[in-house]
Amino acid sequence: MPTDELIEILVVDDRPENLLAIEGVLDRPDLSIITATSGNEALGLVLEHTFALILLDVQMPGMDGFEVAELMRGSEKTRHIPIIFLTAISKEETHVFTGYEKGAVDYLFKPLDPLILRSKVNVFVELFRQRKELQQSNSELSQTVRELEAVNRQIREQQESVIEEERLKVLLQMAGATAHELNQPLMVLMGNVQLMEMDGDIPEHLAARVEKIVEAANRISSIVKKIQTLRHDEPRTYAGGKTILNLDQKVSILSVEDKDRDFAKVKRILQDHRQLKLTRTKSIEDAFERLEKDRFDLIFLDYMLPDGTGLDFLEAINSKGVETPVVVITGQGDELIASRIIQAGAYDYLPKANVSGKALLRIISNALEKAGLKREMRMAQEKLAEMSVRDELTGMFNRRYFQEALEREISGAERYGHGLALCMIDLDHFKQVNDTHGHLCGDRVLREFGRLLDSSIRKYDVGCRFGGEEFTVILPDTTLEKAVLLCERFRERVKAHEFTYEGLVLRITTSVGVAARPNGGETTGKQLVELADKALYRAKSQGRDQVVAI
Repeated sequence: MPTDELIEILVVDDRPENLLAIEGVLDRPDLSIITATSGNEALGLVLEHTFALILLDVQMPGMDGFEVAELMRGSEKTRHIPIIFLTAISKEETHVFTGYEKGAVDYLFKPLDPLILRSKVNVFVELFRQRKELQQSNSELSQTVRELEAVNRQIREQQESVIEEERLKVLLQMAGATAHELNQPLMVLMGNVQLMEMDGDIPEHLAARVEKIVEAANRISSIVKKIQTLRHDEPRTYAGGKTILNLDQKVSILSVEDKDRDFAKVKRILQDHRQLKLTRTKSIEDAFERLEKDRFDLIFLDYMLPDGTGLDFLEAINSKGVETPVVVITGQGDELIASRIIQAGAYDYLPKANVSGKALLRIISNALEKAGLKREMRMAQEKLAEMSVRDELTGMFNRRYFQEALEREISGAERYGHGLALCMIDLDHFKQVNDTHGHLCGDRVLREFGRLLDSSIRKYDVGCRFGGEEFTVILPDTTLEKAVLLCERFRERVKAHEFTYEGLVLRITTSVGVAARPNGGETTGKQLVELADKALYRAKSQGRDQVVAI
């Protein structure tokens, strides 16, 4: 609850001096003390305020405290407000028991001890505060669950739309139809109908039929437009290489369920669907043993198991990197559990009371589709990440990656005192290849050159396309002499290699500049590149097809 919101306490006593005394004892900044001098006034106030506690005098004219308490307990709005009776009449057990029967949570006897009064009030104020905070948390959780359900519904709708589009595409492929093939006769039909309408020669008895034809044609036109917007990518792939084009796709489901009756119910519902294979384990431990041996497309998970909860299973499966989608099917169902398991990574949640054939098939379809979309998204992200550091033509690392790798290797050389060499490599007279045989031929030569370079260096060396026909190689923990030997072998290999393109055989030579950062040296990455580039310039100016070191 907000820290500036005052907690209200109602004090009911027919004597003003008693009210003033209690207000003085309970005076503190976070409390609002509201007073009433009669039972009727108190009953009116409890309907207008939310009290944390009521201090209620027993002996009052007209309506005593017992009657007020009894009436409050009869109302849904006020029955849960704690009441402490204040009395000076009797400490006899029968009198006290009467108070408790009417709904009192405690008794205080007059004259009141200020220390005891404050202590008891503090307890109920703290309980009220905690209850408010709990209500706020529950409200936020409920809102989160509603938002999750809304998002889930939206995802399902999108997925169902995608699945429907894919099914439609498959049906069209099977029928040999395309949007263009449907569109041509449709346009002819619509054009002739429009000509008839323009000429006004549609007989009256045929007008209604023509109207229906136009309506059907518009529907077909809408379908054609949808077909034209369908994605024409590769069919969606599920676990094990299965795709949506496999109409008899087998789905393997692992059911983690310790209750025989609940498993039997699920098995009975799915038994007519022969493409669904159901396997059972009864504990988390057994489930992971089975997952290590076999591959499953989907997991049905009970929440309460002999060796843990569904949350324990989800935590373990996430830590192990298992990507099999999990659907929780449980009798331990409430909004709090649903919210927590969805946040923990479950794909869906189904109370056992709602288990039916339709619900299970919907969940299986949605979970597999969601897992497929997640897998596609991950693959796309990996592809984007790779594209950001790979040269599209040669597949080697690009200049951006080279800059990062060089700084990283220099940092490592400084830390461990190792040497570091850098090679700058250029294809001799490459412009003549492009000018004479075309850029497609030049691209073919660059791809082949990159393949030769990549296969000539060590696994921990970093080969990159620096730009155009220029390549670089970072050689960690390598002296200048060893780097020169490696480059000489590569130069000779390129010179002996036959580059081919559409029947042409081309001979290419290469010039190499080598620079090294000595052990314990302080050469920066920029300086090393400048030195290697200077060495490459010398190699080219001295006649090409050679290795020059600085």
